[in-house]
Amino acid sequence: MSAASQARKRRPADDLSIVAFERGQHVSYSACGIPYLVAGDVSEPDDLVARRPEEFRERQRIDLRLSSTVVAIDTDRREVTVRGDGREYREPFDQLVIATGGVPARPDVPGADAQGIHGVQNLEDGIRLLSYLDAHGPRRAVVVGGGYIGLEMAEAMLRRGLDVTLVDAADQPMRTLDADMGGLVADALRAEGVTLRLGERLGGFDTRAGRVAAVRTSAGEIPADLVILGLGARPASGLARDAGIAIGETGGIRVDRRMRTSAEGVWAAGDCVENLHLVSQRPVAIALGTHANKQGRAAGINIGGGYATFPGVVGTAVTKICANEVARTGLSTAEAEAAGFAVYSVVTESTTRAGYFPGAKKIKIKIIAECTSGRLLGAQIVGQEGAAKRIDALAVALWHRMTVEEMTSLDLSYAPPFAPVWDPVLIAARKAAEALQSAS
Repeated sequence: MSAASQARKRRPADDLSIVAFERGQHVSYSACGIPYLVAGDVSEPDDLVARRPEEFRERQRIDLRLSSTVVAIDTDRREVTVRGDGREYREPFDQLVIATGGVPARPDVPGADAQGIHGVQNLEDGIRLLSYLDAHGPRRAVVVGGGYIGLEMAEAMLRRGLDVTLVDAADQPMRTLDADMGGLVADALRAEGVTLRLGERLGGFDTRAGRVAAVRTSAGEIPADLVILGLGARPASGLARDAGIAIGETGGIRVDRRMRTSAEGVWAAGDCVENLHLVSQRPVAIALGTHANKQGRAAGINIGGGYATFPGVVGTAVTKICANEVARTGLSTAEAEAAGFAVYSVVTESTTRAGYFPGAKKIKIKIIAECTSGRLLGAQIVGQEGAAKRIDALAVALWHRMTVEEMTSLDLSYAPPFAPVWDPVLIAARKAAEALQSAS
């Protein structure tokens, strides 16, 4: 809908007819807000909706068709095949935007279709989960997967008073972090009351009367009244692949900087596409709403006759578990080494405010930099209130290919309620610069 809206801004309805197909019942909503809806921070599902279908139809004159699934694309005949309203029909196009999002991972194990096993990909999923919680009053929740969604849903279940167990096949939660920083996240989870079952592979689900009763892992059985799946997602690129559109090595649709695919007049944006990582210079598939909105905007501007690009990503992300905040940007140590960099790292501990000021919390920052040049390659943060958003300063430095020495002179704000005299970012940069000088 970002693409549709931007195209409409530049071309009126008598110049450009816009048809949008959505297989669900909701458009233009915050999927990232679903865990907070479940936790109770957001009162109603409608609160997550940015624009209602009527606004697109009436104000922007976009022909938005809900409960309509595109099942095929024919780039030669310039038409899509649609199933909706109890029929199948074809719709012609001159320009096409593919924004099919991601396909959530679903385990192919016994019992996976039992009642009480929920994913949280879209708003309908969140509404169904809320209904299940209200109808069945579960006491024991098992979250499978220790990524962003897994952590956020673990918090949501804790907030609702459930006993929570988190299962992950990796040896740490948040495997996009280095092991030392992931260990801090594991400690924080345990401190909040989450039982961690790490290094355990999912084997299946036991059921009772059609409902989930236990989760079976490689290390045993875990009783469960409710299961939340947070196993990640892959690009939903099958529709494009079947149409002969080029797919990249990550499984995402290959696009150029303007979001054009290999097919003339066909664009793609969002979780279904492959991105360029600006640090590693390698293709990546990173599913984030921030990227999706920017990409959709670029595609719409170009379709509308303007010029816009999406240059790539650096992998900035943030989440929290109760009072604990986690953030990362750029490359992890393993990712940097895989990209061919010789790296070193430093970890520093500071406080989010002046140490004497009430409410000062601990914050740990890890800097990953290139050996010889000192160029910043990545950063990770684990802390409490006021910690995580400091990743933005590091992301900007990363975007502009700054060295850790250059970062030590950044003019960051200071006042005791917000930071020590030396902001934690500056402390981390200084320690990284000193480490490089000592090594040379």
